[in-house]
Amino acid sequence: MMSRSYTNLLDLASGNFPVMGREKERRRFPRVMTVPGNIVELDDEQANSVTSENPSSVAGDRMIIVANLLPLKAKRRPDNKGWSFSWNEDSLLLRVKDGLPEDMEVLYVGSLPVDVDPIEQDDVANYLLEKFKCVPAFLPPSLLAKYYHGFCKKQLWPLFHYMLPFSADHGGRFDRSMWEAYVSANKMFSQKVIEVLNPEDDFVWIHDYHLMVLPTFLRRRFVRLRMGFFLHSPFPSSEIYRSLPVREEILKALLNSDLIGFHTFDYARHFLSCCSRMLGLEYQSKRGYIGLEYYGRTVGIKIMPVGIHMGHIESVIRQADKELKVEELKRQFEGKTVLLGVDDMDIFKGINLKLLAFEHMLKQHPNWQGRAVLVQIANPARGKGIELEEIQSEIEDSCKRINKEFGRPGYEPIVFMHRPLSISERMAYYTIAECVVVTAVRDGMNLTPYEYIICRQGISGAETGSDLVGPKKSMLVVSEFIGCSPSLSGAIRVNPWNVESTAEAMNESISMSESEKELRHEKHYRYVSTHDVAFWSRSFLQDMERTCADHFRKRCWGIGLGFGFRVVALDPNFRKLSIDDIVAAYCRSKSRAILLDYDGTLMPQNLIIKTPSPQVLSLLNSLCADPKNLVFMVSGRGRESLNRWFFPCRKLGLAAEHGYFVRWPQNEEWETYGQGSEFGWMQMAEPVMKSYTEATDGSGIERKESALAKEMLDHLESVLANEPVAVKSGQYIVEVKPQACVIKALLLCPFIGVSKGTVAEKVFTSMTENGKQADFVLCIGDDRSDEDMFELMGTAVSRRILSYNTEVFACTVGQKPSKAKYYLDDSSEVVAMLESLAEATDSPVTSDEEDVGFPRKIGDKSNGFLRLTQLLLSSLSPIKGVEYPEGNVLSLAEAYSQTELSSYDGRRCLMAKDGP
Repeated sequence: MMSRSYTNLLDLASGNFPVMGREKERRRFPRVMTVPGNIVELDDEQANSVTSENPSSVAGDRMIIVANLLPLKAKRRPDNKGWSFSWNEDSLLLRVKDGLPEDMEVLYVGSLPVDVDPIEQDDVANYLLEKFKCVPAFLPPSLLAKYYHGFCKKQLWPLFHYMLPFSADHGGRFDRSMWEAYVSANKMFSQKVIEVLNPEDDFVWIHDYHLMVLPTFLRRRFVRLRMGFFLHSPFPSSEIYRSLPVREEILKALLNSDLIGFHTFDYARHFLSCCSRMLGLEYQSKRGYIGLEYYGRTVGIKIMPVGIHMGHIESVIRQADKELKVEELKRQFEGKTVLLGVDDMDIFKGINLKLLAFEHMLKQHPNWQGRAVLVQIANPARGKGIELEEIQSEIEDSCKRINKEFGRPGYEPIVFMHRPLSISERMAYYTIAECVVVTAVRDGMNLTPYEYIICRQGISGAETGSDLVGPKKSMLVVSEFIGCSPSLSGAIRVNPWNVESTAEAMNESISMSESEKELRHEKHYRYVSTHDVAFWSRSFLQDMERTCADHFRKRCWGIGLGFGFRVVALDPNFRKLSIDDIVAAYCRSKSRAILLDYDGTLMPQNLIIKTPSPQVLSLLNSLCADPKNLVFMVSGRGRESLNRWFFPCRKLGLAAEHGYFVRWPQNEEWETYGQGSEFGWMQMAEPVMKSYTEATDGSGIERKESALAKEMLDHLESVLANEPVAVKSGQYIVEVKPQACVIKALLLCPFIGVSKGTVAEKVFTSMTENGKQADFVLCIGDDRSDEDMFELMGTAVSRRILSYNTEVFACTVGQKPSKAKYYLDDSSEVVAMLESLAEATDSPVTSDEEDVGFPRKIGDKSNGFLRLTQLLLSSLSPIKGVEYPEGNVLSLAEAYSQTELSSYDGRRCLMAKDGP
């Protein structure tokens, strides 16, 4: 019986581990509470996951969007009695619904930008739910201060923008109380989501770094909830992120989502690197989708930059035109070339670097003095801190100095506006600007260039001569450290720290020919107009649906303490191997194949001495003695070790180095199932591996005949790019080994790799060729390399390698996600199971002559090989589009002498040993 995990995350966040008590009686709640409020009864001490037993009140799926702030504006009524609410048209989240299906209901969960008195909270919550479909989370001011202004803005925000807390005044030290407030606030958000959630029908989409641990709270309740997370800020490299004291807690919480989204590949790559280095997880890319295997669940990774809302921008342009703002600005800057900067007052926006670059441009290109104007709009800061005051003072000093040096009557080179501007004013400035300059030293996305491009395009269908008809040309100078940079291929990218190169980029942008500006603008507009916010949200929903498709197919359990909680998802047919069932099947069968892994299967992984015990050798001899059995030890170890250890087991088949070398029962010779014995690549690989082992304490090189046993992976792959070898990582090892075969002649054949799966395929094929097709198969292993064998078990019948009547027992060691259908808990259970089979084994055969003829070698010519070769060669015809070099057409005798028989995917293939 699985033990119940303690789940009070707030206690665990503070390091307190209270004694577990009895589980409280669980209370059920309807899908939508008519009276909003905190759900005290749904305390995190209840560890069981629950599902709604109430019928859905809404037909079809719903989307619940969760963010720190609701997309609302709020202000106190003039009579000071109650509140007035309206949609915040500038909010990105408000536009997400444009990409969702029309019949999909959208609910918003988040906090309000104002402090509502506790007496008014119920009335406000009811009103917002009814009128706006918004569910507010009312955070107490003391909690908000530590959660938002504390942990979010003083810990996560600087760290995610590559600012380390070197001192208390620079970035701020980690404060455990702020972390506890962050966890507490996330818990309050989760309670509000639970109030309106129907886990069978709803999608939950969580936004940004404020709510990075929310997925764990929700996943605890609903193991099959369809949930996505999108990070709107950068994700730092692992070297930066690893400095965060709660690094693993946040990673594990994010992995409780089904889909995790990032703006750029760099951000996603950094996240995957953190998962690899800190959690030991490796990602896979299948059919263009990136996924992390996490306890049987596939967590999808989505890379998609967000866009803007075209309709909203165009409506604002019309409003600016009505207010004559564009006309007014054109008069103000008549005869001037305007460069524009629009940034938040933030230490990462690089505003002062932009001013210094503009100053340098005026010095280096004096022809722009009196003509070029930099308009810098600084939106009010979102956070607080000493750094903001310092950077604001520095910016103001730079503006005064530059204006004093280059200014003259009627000309002010820098126009600095540190005040809130309406969106229509901002669009008017975009319309008259010749170039927009973004010099942020680190930014998540930054949509300023996108808005500028749309404004410069104008509105289609507007009357000629109207301000609504844009100039249809634009120039951008953008920092290479912002998220939108990769999508703007026509922009001039700069390193903002290099003031001189940024100054030259500014000069180039405003000096460029009109035709070039138009071409670049057209390219940008085509991308921005098609990749808008609706495209982004639609794409994210589609990927979330795909990732969650098998939620209800698997059996899921929630296990783990605190933020170590995770969902283990197993195949519904995955169960413990019954000894009685396998013994009964064993006794019924007449031709058996038994494939055993060694380390971690017959021998516990944690033992230092790996020599097989007398008990294991006795068991193997008992099983091998039965004439109905073909027993193989399939190991990653070298053939010298296997020869030495299993010398007493003469009838045991051995496959060394994952099947590269095979020794058949009662045969002294080892066969090679690779491309040959060319190992010159070892001389190239070994120095690379040696350089890493010298720098890595506790590592070493195990020299094998076919493989040399993660930073090293990339190095090796580049060094060996043109060699016929594969570089792979395994459990605690990095291997370089030959590709199994390279087909060069006569037949176009799929690539075949050396693996334990190919060993199993060879064993089954050889038994069939000798008239003893297996009707009982036992395959046991414990790690990733054994999954190749298990995968083969699942397809062997359809590929006719095994018959439909074959009883297959693919078994992994340990209850974990696997392609096997059965499991045993540890190596002691494996040995006990084999003992049961040994007891049911027939009397040993005393003479080699009584052997039923299991093959000693694949491709034995006495097994009709010549006839098969003749049929294959006679069926060959010239392949369209393929030219065979002169002199390379082989006669039947020559082909027979240069080929060997192998199999892949149930078909026979000819492989040339020598020649093209």
